[in-house]
Amino acid sequence: MTLAIVIIVIVVIAAASVLLLANRQRAATGNLSRETRKRDEESASRAPSVAGTELELSEEARERADEAAAQAGAPAVRRRGDITAWEPVDEEEIGVTRRQFLNRGILVAMLGVLGTFGASLLAFLWPSSTGGFGGSIAAGKLSDILAYMQTNLQPFYVPEARTYIQPYPKADLPAAKKIYDDYIYAGMEQGIVALYQKCVHLGCRVPWCQSSQWFECPCHGSKYNRVGEKRDGPAPRGLDRFQAIISGGSVTVNTGLLSVGPPIGTNTTGQVAEGPHCVG
Repeated sequence: MTLAIVIIVIVVIAAASVLLLANRQRAATGNLSRETRKRDEESASRAPSVAGTELELSEEARERADEAAAQAGAPAVRRRGDITAWEPVDEEEIGVTRRQFLNRGILVAMLGVLGTFGASLLAFLWPSSTGGFGGSIAAGKLSDILAYMQTNLQPFYVPEARTYIQPYPKADLPAAKKIYDDYIYAGMEQGIVALYQKCVHLGCRVPWCQSSQWFECPCHGSKYNRVGEKRDGPAPRGLDRFQAIISGGSVTVNTGLLSVGPPIGTNTTGQVAEGPHCVG
């Protein structure tokens, strides 16, 4: 949850920085520098003066030329030296300049990328309550699972839950009740236990050894008995386990509720290796 809050703060700060940069660029567009305005004023003050008579003569000559051009049907032409009064620019007439268009396009693109990135991170971090690992996963009919384990002498594997389902002997329930959480013990009363496949030492997947009837980790040699209790190797405890729910004859593994494995020395079933080990 803390990581999600940090990511949201970073996205908000980045978006605010982009908006501030865009506003600065927009405010700077179209402004003349102080040096440019000063040069314009000096050029205007140095303009040569013209005598009043010369201006009147030239003005009369222009008027005669304009009248002659109008009579001939030619369009009026602005001559060199004509002065046009300044008028304020209509923003609607100009529209959006190229620089403004590029700035706005970059701003929209960056906001879109930041929004998509933030949404994807939140979706990744948001917990999933149902379906898939981390939720409740249907394993199948209890009768079919028990029959498979009895026939093949191996656990029933549920890949979506990353879980081995193993039988638990009813004769050993009194010893188990002293060790395991109530929600794990409830599944044992129904004859099964759901073991997480990950070795508690360094996280390798622990395979089943058919000859010894134990779980034996090939990474560092940790070994667990049939019901996941630690028997040998560097593992600090037994295999972690999930809640197994039996309802209407069907088994559901709740991978959102993990129980830490039993401590070293726990051996509620008293099982020893029943053959050669797969891992030396």
